[in-house]
Amino acid sequence: MDRGQPRPDLIIFDCDGVLVDSELLSCRCLSEVLAEFGIALSQEQALELFLGRSTKAIEQHYRDLGQIVPDGFLLRLKSQVLSTFAASLEPIPGIAGVMSDLSVPFCVASSSDLDRVALSLDVTGLRAHFGERLYSAQMVRHGKPAPDLFLLAAEKMRVQPARTLVIEDSLSGVKAGKAAGMTVWGFVGGSHYRGRDGRAILSEAGADRVFARMSDFWEA
Repeated sequence: MDRGQPRPDLIIFDCDGVLVDSELLSCRCLSEVLAEFGIALSQEQALELFLGRSTKAIEQHYRDLGQIVPDGFLLRLKSQVLSTFAASLEPIPGIAGVMSDLSVPFCVASSSDLDRVALSLDVTGLRAHFGERLYSAQMVRHGKPAPDLFLLAAEKMRVQPARTLVIEDSLSGVKAGKAAGMTVWGFVGGSHYRGRDGRAILSEAGADRVFARMSDFWEA
């Protein structure tokens, strides 16, 4: 399936950076909490290393460096992220209108924990669009960039991968969607792409299309 063919039978939305403008908030929280545990990581480095990745990937990164993330880190990070989101999280402009107009099934597949996804959608008023159609890296053995999460979502939604469209903002997410045999559109309208060449990043990762405004969702 590509943009010249019929519309998909399923659309899978990533959450962070696609539905909600959360990536800068998340990376700031990660940088601050790591600093509390004596690990230096700038917000810019957090974006470069962990955009679209799960907390398992963070732990594995430091384990590969021979640096064990201390006990209590994940709970502290989760607390910091949830409180920050509750106070400051905003939806991506135009996303509610896109979902209101969709005539095909859609769901969420996120690297974030389910409670974080649910909070993000609740805080931004988007939860009613999705109901229980929320899928998380917690549900699979391998998170993005492995295809497991997107394949699980398609299976649960009873749609073939080849008839599925993924909307992603991260390199790892684009790679995961392509590895799953799906069409992938890269979205670069989140605040984390200001000053960064998101089009080049996601195109190089294999995105079939890259766009920056939800108002252009179906535009060629």
